[in-house]
Amino acid sequence: LSPVLFETLTKDFRKTLSPEQIFYYIYAILYSNTYRTKYAEFLKIDFPRIPFTKDYKLFSEMAKHGEEIADLHLLKSKELDSPVAKFQGKGDNKIEKLIYDEKGKKLYINEKQFFDGIKEDVLRYQVGGYQVCDKWLKDRKGKRLSLDDIKHYCKIVTALQKKIEIQKAIDNIYPEIEK
Repeated sequence: LSPVLFETLTKDFRKTLSPEQIFYYIYAILYSNTYRTKYAEFLKIDFPRIPFTKDYKLFSEMAKHGEEIADLHLLKSKELDSPVAKFQGKGDNKIEKLIYDEKGKKLYINEKQFFDGIKEDVLRYQVGGYQVCDKWLKDRKGKRLSLDDIKHYCKIVTALQKKIEIQKAIDNIYPEIEK
């Protein structure tokens, strides 16, 4: 990070920030759907412009959200201790064909077994043009899921759901950043 950035923020906030706080703030900004929509073309061709607020409370709130998202990405958040998805049904845990039941929020991996509690927006969430939940399972098609695989997938689903919630919170406060 640029020393000029540290100096400017220290002057504006009358507080010394850690590099991590600035990183998490930037992380939150980059996960704002509002920001990404507004600067979509610019993000494709150049380094992203990061708007900085002069309001320390707003900065801290964004940094907190950025840290939460980073912890979710690293699957080290305490939020993952209570998964939103559960694996149900008896069988051999083999991934055959993925079928999503919208009403029941169930993602079947075969005729008898499914992950329960997967919201449609979580299932459809994309990173790099891929639907995360779908791709993870399709990459294992024809294989049997181990208990660790099942736990890991439930953590991924939980992380995505929590991330979507945080992104909504970020988008609610993002307009204040650009004022």
